[in-house]
Amino acid sequence: MKKYLTKKECTKEFRKKRPTLKLLINQSLFIFDSFGTPLNGLTPRRLERMALSFIALAGVRKSNEWHKIKDISNGISMKSRDVINYINKNLQDNISSGSYDDIRRKDLKLLVLNGIVVRTKPGSARNDSTRGYAVSKEHAEIIRLFGSKKWEGKVKNFLSTRRTLTDRLSEKRDLEKIPVILPDGKIIDFSLGQHNILQKAIIEDFLPRFGKGAKVLYVGDTADKFLYIDKVKLKEINFFQLSHGELPDIVAYLPEKNWLYLIEAVHTSGPISKIRMLELKELSKDCKAEIVYVTAFLDRTTFRKYVADIAWESEVWIVESPDHLIHFNGDKFLGPHRASLN
Repeated sequence: MKKYLTKKECTKEFRKKRPTLKLLINQSLFIFDSFGTPLNGLTPRRLERMALSFIALAGVRKSNEWHKIKDISNGISMKSRDVINYINKNLQDNISSGSYDDIRRKDLKLLVLNGIVVRTKPGSARNDSTRGYAVSKEHAEIIRLFGSKKWEGKVKNFLSTRRTLTDRLSEKRDLEKIPVILPDGKIIDFSLGQHNILQKAIIEDFLPRFGKGAKVLYVGDTADKFLYIDKVKLKEINFFQLSHGELPDIVAYLPEKNWLYLIEAVHTSGPISKIRMLELKELSKDCKAEIVYVTAFLDRTTFRKYVADIAWESEVWIVESPDHLIHFNGDKFLGPHRASLN
């Protein structure tokens, strides 16, 4: 069985508890996990309090007594204050009596959302003094088999017809993604946001028009700074040492012309300014490809805010006019510029 709270990752409160209670807490967390309750990202203290609140509702005192678990069918209905009193009296803790609202909003919330714990008066007002909590009858029937050979099979069968909270949250996260098709057909997912909508347009609309055949070598995301990266190709063309603080938003390479597109997607800041261009020139001085600098905007209104900052010898592309480029290039159209800045 996985241990969620260990000597290394635990609280001072947990360390003071007797070994049998520590085991009971970890068993509770294992049960939550088995039923698809998301635990990642929760602090050790939050995990501990979740387990303690559940143990209070379950009425279990020892790690080998899960077969005695109590549920709503046994008439259990503990209010948040009752949970705190039980924990402080029986489970070697000292939770403030004034933190009863945390029991509802934090300690039992995920368990209620996942159906392991139920409200004894569903639909009642939050300030209803008679509303309590109990372990679900359906879940309790499975938990009574914890530690036996039947446990895993029963959990698997139980979950085969149900969507766990982890599943539901994962589906929600998937709906909040922006799928992007790279030129080579690979699909990556951006998180929601105007900046990433712009990046999607650069990859799916700008590159096919003005860099046909180009391969995306790097693109970041607000949630994952190195969402997609082709380290092999970047190393092959001797691109500079990778660091997100230095990289533009999108790097694409056109093998046919040996052009490397360095593209900034500007939603609120960050066009290819003269200073930014000098920085990129210095960082890419040993690159074997010729550099094309591009700043992209969603609309002309945003472009107008930054037009005075944009460096000469660069290109501007605007999503709302996808078939056109604005050339800040005096001597030629789209392409690398070999003359140094004045």
